[in-house]
Amino acid sequence: MLRYLPEHLINQIAAGEVVERPAAVIKELVENSIDAKASNISIAIEDGGQTLIAVVDDGQGMSAKELPLSVTRHATSKLPNDDLSEVRWLGFRGEALPAIGAISHLSLTSRMEGSGSAKFLKVDGGVLGDSGPAALEVGTKVEVRDIFYATPARLKFLKSARAEVMATVDIVYQLSIARPNIAFELQVDGRQRLLYQAQGASDEDLRLNRLRDVMGKEFIENSVKIRTNRNDMGIVGYAGLPTLNKGNTRSQFFFVNGRPVRDKLIFGAVRAVYQDFLARGRYPSVVLFLDVKTSDVDVNVHPSKAEVRFRDPREVRGLIIGALGHALDSEGIRSSSEISNAALSAMHSDTMGVPGTLGVTPNRERLPNLVDTANNFLAHPSSRDMAETQGPGLEEVKSFPLGAALGQVNDTYIIAQTESGLIIVDQHAAHERLLYEQMKIDLEDSGVARQLLLMPEVVELGPERAIQLCSRAPQLAELGLVIEPFGEGAVLVRETPAILGETDSSGLVHQLSEALENFMDTVSLRARLDEVCSTMACHGSVRAGRRLNISEMNALLRQMERTPRSGQCNHGRPTYIDLKLTDIDRLFGRR
Repeated sequence: MLRYLPEHLINQIAAGEVVERPAAVIKELVENSIDAKASNISIAIEDGGQTLIAVVDDGQGMSAKELPLSVTRHATSKLPNDDLSEVRWLGFRGEALPAIGAISHLSLTSRMEGSGSAKFLKVDGGVLGDSGPAALEVGTKVEVRDIFYATPARLKFLKSARAEVMATVDIVYQLSIARPNIAFELQVDGRQRLLYQAQGASDEDLRLNRLRDVMGKEFIENSVKIRTNRNDMGIVGYAGLPTLNKGNTRSQFFFVNGRPVRDKLIFGAVRAVYQDFLARGRYPSVVLFLDVKTSDVDVNVHPSKAEVRFRDPREVRGLIIGALGHALDSEGIRSSSEISNAALSAMHSDTMGVPGTLGVTPNRERLPNLVDTANNFLAHPSSRDMAETQGPGLEEVKSFPLGAALGQVNDTYIIAQTESGLIIVDQHAAHERLLYEQMKIDLEDSGVARQLLLMPEVVELGPERAIQLCSRAPQLAELGLVIEPFGEGAVLVRETPAILGETDSSGLVHQLSEALENFMDTVSLRARLDEVCSTMACHGSVRAGRRLNISEMNALLRQMERTPRSGQCNHGRPTYIDLKLTDIDRLFGRR
């Protein structure tokens, strides 16, 4: 028999959608404080939020008449025109407070400007309790105690107090970045965990200072500013350099019309841009603020409003990919300064307290002497090549970003002198990146040029791999590799990409065959262009252990300077390290 559910049960069902954990409660309460135009928001939790959640703000507050209405379902002040297509507030559905009150001991205290005193109201397990006058400045204080006491079955799904604290910290990160003009404080078990003040005279200063507070100085120094507009949409933010990558997505923050979101479309667009730079399991640090017309985005498609739906998702994806790609390309060879800092720290740690480790006195006026003092490691160029780096020639080349080559370490790392210090280049990683970028350009233009092998090479793969690889022969030909079946379990290599020069055809075919095993038969090689080209570039690049002369080293440096994205290899590792003279001086105790 059909019947209406009791009100308290309806609220508990709503709580299951809105209140999944303490951090979700904090999100709803802080969003209400933001909507109330608060300038200061203080959050306190105990026992990961299970025992106590308290949020205090200095916003507009509520009147005595509004207090009981605020804990009634679908009562809100945030849709004055009853138009869900024009949502301009963070919290708007009128479900949070009644849902929270249905599963906890809830206490509301609020005071509007001009009111003689504050008023309080209590709700216990969805039942209205005491109310009356209270002491509070203008604003609102919400206390939530013993979350899920009215639905004890939900308690077993809570994670550890530590995990719940980290979830709360993430929520505060998101909301504080979204509103840098608001001061935020978080106390955990009576101790201050976070304190962010509103700092800055302009919106840009406020945002930059807040990002420095939340993400650290490292991010500010190693990120690229983004600002793009297209078709009534705009995007601003900061994209971290690929070499500033993390093992998780906690350093990725996305906002749509000021609302923090964890949207799949945006995640996918960011991943598409960085896939050329990062190894699997590594993630960039990115902060993006997307502004679209409110009528072009639906923010009411997820219970916690974490995802949104765009009217034109392809346009949004294109905007994000274009803005991010252009910003990263504009940085050319730039790499994260943290790489150099880590190298210096490691060098400092290794040499501290070891007598005689730094026994060579540096000559700051003539850094090329470092080649002579380190002859156990540097491969000396010929006298002809050395002459190319002396006198005016050296001074002229030093003005380039990557400077003038001096020699090699272990036939693997190029040492170059710049006007401000030293550059150390991983020759294999750098050349691999250059080949990869050139192959992509060739493929988009007129296809990858091929070179005919004087003697076709037979490569044994085994029956299954040979059949799978030959099924991709037309697509591989577009990438410059021409193969054909050769008996059972073998292929014949007739042509290879010209850009690779002399390459190990057998090794290349074997590695490509292994990579293709992870592709579905329906996935085209163009769709996995990054992996295929990366494999080819790896085989054609200058190997570690190959001795180069000074001319070859300088040619590699100049090509890196001309090629966008060459500051990191195809796996997100740096291709070079920049050591400033001032930092080197500190290593030797000169500063």
